[in-house]
Amino acid sequence: MFDFYTTKKPSKETISIYPVRTDEFNDWFESRSDATKSQINVARFTAKPGETVIVRNAKGELKRVYYGVSNPVSAYDVATLPEFLQSRLSDETLANDVFELKDISDKEEIEKLILGWGLGCYKFDKYKTGEKTKNVWPILRLPKGFEKHTILNLLSGIFTCRDLINEPSNKLGPQELVERAKDIAKEFKADCKIIHDKDLLKQNYPMIFTVGDSSERRPALIDIRWGNKKDPMITLVGKGVCFDTGGVNVKPGQFMRNMKKDMGGAAHVLGLARAIMLSGLKIRLRVLVPAVENAVSGRAFRPDDVYPTRKGITVEIDNTDAEGRLILSDSLYEASSEKPELIIDFATLTGAARIATGHEIPPFFSNRHELEHDIKKVSFEVEDPVWPLPLWKGYRKELNSDIADICHMGKGRAGHITAALFLQEFVGNETPWVHFDVYGWSDANYPGKPKGGRDMGLHTTFEYLLRKYAA
Repeated sequence: MFDFYTTKKPSKETISIYPVRTDEFNDWFESRSDATKSQINVARFTAKPGETVIVRNAKGELKRVYYGVSNPVSAYDVATLPEFLQSRLSDETLANDVFELKDISDKEEIEKLILGWGLGCYKFDKYKTGEKTKNVWPILRLPKGFEKHTILNLLSGIFTCRDLINEPSNKLGPQELVERAKDIAKEFKADCKIIHDKDLLKQNYPMIFTVGDSSERRPALIDIRWGNKKDPMITLVGKGVCFDTGGVNVKPGQFMRNMKKDMGGAAHVLGLARAIMLSGLKIRLRVLVPAVENAVSGRAFRPDDVYPTRKGITVEIDNTDAEGRLILSDSLYEASSEKPELIIDFATLTGAARIATGHEIPPFFSNRHELEHDIKKVSFEVEDPVWPLPLWKGYRKELNSDIADICHMGKGRAGHITAALFLQEFVGNETPWVHFDVYGWSDANYPGKPKGGRDMGLHTTFEYLLRKYAA
């Protein structure tokens, strides 16, 4: 259980928190007492989503809290509430009193508010010293029946994802990522196989080795298996570039900043795997994470080089800063070899994806139109929007090479599409496949989405799988 939720009775008092719908504010306001109206006016509370007012009695004691919500309710309406209360209440109040949701009976709305509360309590400040930020969160009492709700499992997966992305690269290289993955596997009694360094060549993962060989921090492939062998197989693949200098095509300074997040794909699939295993979904899960660092050295791969792949086809290198698709090629081909019911991959793959859909909505690609429709629909229902883009065959010629079977980068625009087409070469069409090209980062603070590592599409994929494979 998270320390900002409880199912126990408080030692002192329960403080009720009431939603006020923006479109009902005027009527609601007129029905308040004069004393309450006065406090509402002083706070300039108009029930806009994210607004909060604390109401006290004549003695100055905390009596209730009102917060503005949209209609229908959004999880992000309540995401600012924990920090608001934390900044205005004493440590004693936060430690002893418990907050409880009132005037919400719809189960779906309750779920959203519980999730929003948790998202609002996320903070990554473990490396701060000196005057630390306040870390005692207000405690929300969960309604009966929510003690083991899948919302809590999802939140655990989201926190895992964000924590991994936020870790600085000097603390989380390929080997440290391996250890984190092993810890997750051990927690759920899952099998975890690690292929290290030159064993990648011996076991025919040449592209993972080639990219990772540039660094003293040696490459590895993480392979986790969990679940009943009789259940449908779902395979998750995540790009695990723990830091990306760009390689020989070194990034300029402004683009190298935040490149610790280039293992965001790995963070997403490990977080998603945690949520899946906590929820006991009826699937046979496999997780593949190629873990490397793309560095500059005498061993680094170069433009114009040609390398073999696990599939057996050869790849000509164009720009070494497009390394993610190379390590994914071996991983996706291995994933498809078992013909699972579905392959889902996450990768912080292209800048072109940000140009196409911006920083808020990651694009995704699929070789099944029904998957495109279903995933997009779920994403908007759970407020984790993703947008389908085409695997346009007309752009495949952009990957033609004069000296190898394929070039790993397109020659024109639509780089997010040509990158997805490159990956498709290693999946084929027999196995249903979804590829998410995520940003994995918040450039600023937003409700429930603080600056730093950010999950994108994780909630969507978890909800999609939950609806289909719930125990």
